[in-house]
Amino acid sequence: MDVGKLKRKLRQLKKIEDKIRFEYVGKEFSKKYVWDEYFSTKLVDDVTVKYPISKLLNFHKQELKEIFEEYFYSVYFRKYKDMGLDFDEIQDPSVLDYFGLSPGASVDDIKKKFRELAKKHHPDHGGSSEKMIEVLDTYNRLINKD
Repeated sequence: MDVGKLKRKLRQLKKIEDKIRFEYVGKEFSKKYVWDEYFSTKLVDDVTVKYPISKLLNFHKQELKEIFEEYFYSVYFRKYKDMGLDFDEIQDPSVLDYFGLSPGASVDDIKKKFRELAKKHHPDHGGSSEKMIEVLDTYNRLINKD
């Protein structure tokens, strides 16, 4: 995909997010887009976003599709959260990302990844206590959701 086409696609995604999340919000409301966390149309590497355009240009069509699906999962998650809705089966995408899991990961996927990280970061196996506590906290946020 060429740069111009990809920029148009990314701008279109932001317009869609605007309709999904902010259609009924007044103009005085401060809009914080998920898009701003995911994408940048600047040609220089932007380390403040997950997928700068320079990185997106290297992905194949299927990989881009998966990235856009991940983005929309985050958009709807944020919309439901903004509305005060909380569903047990919906996981926070940013917490899943910490574990390197995609949105929609199952409980079994979470447990499997936790075991891998626990083996890697456990102090008895040469890891640090701080990192292990961080892994445990993240796991508890995903599993217990209280």
